[in-house]
Amino acid sequence: MTSIAENIHSIRRRMAAAAERAGRRPEDILLVGASKMNDAAACRAAIAAGIDALGENRVQEMAEKSALHAYDGAPLHFIGHLQRNKVRQVVGQAALIHSAGSVELLREIERQAEKRSLVQDVLLEVNIGGEPSKSGFAPDALYDAAARARELPHVRVLGLMTIPPPAREPRGNLPYFAKVASLYVDISRDLYDNRFKYLSMGMSDDFEDAIAAGATVVRVGSAIFGHRQYQ
Repeated sequence: MTSIAENIHSIRRRMAAAAERAGRRPEDILLVGASKMNDAAACRAAIAAGIDALGENRVQEMAEKSALHAYDGAPLHFIGHLQRNKVRQVVGQAALIHSAGSVELLREIERQAEKRSLVQDVLLEVNIGGEPSKSGFAPDALYDAAARARELPHVRVLGLMTIPPPAREPRGNLPYFAKVASLYVDISRDLYDNRFKYLSMGMSDDFEDAIAAGATVVRVGSAIFGHRQYQ
């Protein structure tokens, strides 16, 4: 069995190759370790191996591992579905929330950030496949959501995030990634003076395709930490 450090180094090599094939600089792409269902020791091992950030999906797990100082030495991102009643536990704790997927959620993030006198960085989640089981803005609602988010003084939108439907064939997610990348460019230009920084898309099975389409953040879990044991 390979170690977490070996896995990270392998992923870095694959990221670099994918970036070079796309005519991009590898250093412009962040590697976020999706550490759901992995303990504090695994998080520390990833940080020691040079992971750019760690991403958590569950608020309770994030709080428990934070208490153990699992994330010391790397930024913490929240990458999972975020319920409005859990926002207060994430705002100010996560450097970046990837999953701002409704106007109501954005307003609650604003409310909690204002209470703490801070500005919370977020990404707008795009439900690019129109899947009922997933949260996020429909592509045709994204412009309006991005415009509304500009009016929230304690929320700073830095880009987009998406999780496409499971691919049925190799490179099957490329059209979804390309569409979100186009939205990213257009909204950044039209509404945010080209200030977007993060296009978060691609996971263990498809991060190379996401990089080919323009991802600046990839979220990799099982390829780093091994397959999770769900309970």
